[in-house]
Amino acid sequence: MSAAVTPAARVERWFFPLLPNSRIAVLRAAIYLFVVVDVLVMVNDVVPKASAPAEFYTPVALARLIHLPAPQENVVLALRAALVIGALVAATNRLPRLLGWPIAVGHLIWVLYGMSYGKVDHDHLALVVALFVLPTVGRSHPHDHRADERAGWALRCIQLAVVATYTLSVWAKIRYGGWDWPSGATLMWAVERRGTFLGEHLVHVPELLVLAQWVTVAAELAAPLVLVLRGRALGLAVGFYLSFHLITYAAISIHFLPLVVCWLAFAPLEKIGQRLETRPVSLRRGHLARRAAAGQAVAVVGHEAVQPVPDPAERRDA
Repeated sequence: MSAAVTPAARVERWFFPLLPNSRIAVLRAAIYLFVVVDVLVMVNDVVPKASAPAEFYTPVALARLIHLPAPQENVVLALRAALVIGALVAATNRLPRLLGWPIAVGHLIWVLYGMSYGKVDHDHLALVVALFVLPTVGRSHPHDHRADERAGWALRCIQLAVVATYTLSVWAKIRYGGWDWPSGATLMWAVERRGTFLGEHLVHVPELLVLAQWVTVAAELAAPLVLVLRGRALGLAVGFYLSFHLITYAAISIHFLPLVVCWLAFAPLEKIGQRLETRPVSLRRGHLARRAAAGQAVAVVGHEAVQPVPDPAERRDA
């Protein structure tokens, strides 16, 4: 009779689930490729800000905590180049720790500079966490499907950061806007300021915008439930939140792409590696079958062996 699982063991198993290394390999490639996009497209104003007078630099709390000085143009230019080159190499799953840690620190500095001039985007929380936990896993490969607690812990941290982004967003909304945020004209103001073709039509239905505000708050409060869902229910929940971001972008041009990319931590990415494994075998079998159909000798062994099809003339002679 097996011993009962203690609560402490359940907690440990939840924080350190056994998940395949191949999932980390695919996620690592996606995250590091997005770092290039983030530096060059999403937070692409750090260099211009560095050329502004130093008095415009108002460091956020974390930047003040680590005594991050005002950016200098030459420094951030070098940092940008290092991040882009390092992330492209790291996306190939090479040197996961040697490149991973400097990229995590460098990207954090880059984001802190980008957010220290008056505008803070909370969609980068999960991405920053992902960059700091991925190096802890070490080497991984898309074809390495061995279960590993290190992979599970890293993925769980990213999942928690994704969920925390939503719950902390509600806290910020109510803290600074009060309950007028969901019940007032918040989206109406957003549509008028940065609305799209869809948003301009929604302006004529203000009741729908107020309903959307309450749905937003409810969805963000319900985000922690994703952590306990499995299978089809989890897939539907992830699809709901991704659809939420798509509609938000269609209405007011806010994309949350850094957060959206980190939703991959909930996906069975190891299936990509499994498909890559089976594809060369299928291609090889098809090639051998074509050669056999042409009556050519096929020198193979094992389960890929294919008997050549005899020439029709040879059949008649026989």
